[in-house]
Amino acid sequence: EAVTEAASATGDDPALDALLIRFHVETAARRGGALALELDGLDQEQCLVLLHEKGEQSRWQPVSPTLMTHLVDHAYHRGAREPTSKVLRYHNGKPLTYRRYDGLWDRLREHVEPVRTQNISTHWLRHTTLKWVERNFGEAVARAYAGHRSSGDAKPGAIAVYTKADLEEVATALSVLTGEPHPLALG
Repeated sequence: EAVTEAASATGDDPALDALLIRFHVETAARRGGALALELDGLDQEQCLVLLHEKGEQSRWQPVSPTLMTHLVDHAYHRGAREPTSKVLRYHNGKPLTYRRYDGLWDRLREHVEPVRTQNISTHWLRHTTLKWVERNFGEAVARAYAGHRSSGDAKPGAIAVYTKADLEEVATALSVLTGEPHPLALG
């Protein structure tokens, strides 16, 4: 809460920074996934975003209806028009870069002591969300939420091979996390 509050109350673009924090808390996406997000990767009807992340892997990740609305509004108000236009943009309409994250976390270290003392970062948000998902919904759902796939080099145990979570289970975890209904959530 302190991170979100400081992000939304400081800096030259608090709305963008608050959107970034919410995006990463909800999706557990890596920075690269956020920066690569394009307009045609927003499925507004099913509340899904198409993340392109490390290892050339892509996945559809559920987001809350509120976050989807903010992403669409943000993109259009900042000039994204083509299907391949990047969603996350500066005030001037240029797509975001890694530098935004560096500046955001530098600023948050000044305003939120745990950010400084515990070295909180975007990756820390990812791990915190995934740990919460694992504790509340199990390892298979956490793996799916994280976008982890079995590597050809790794030799997963039988349980990991046979217990794969589907998109509906990930959406259910998100729905509980955000307190918002999701169109793909179970029950």
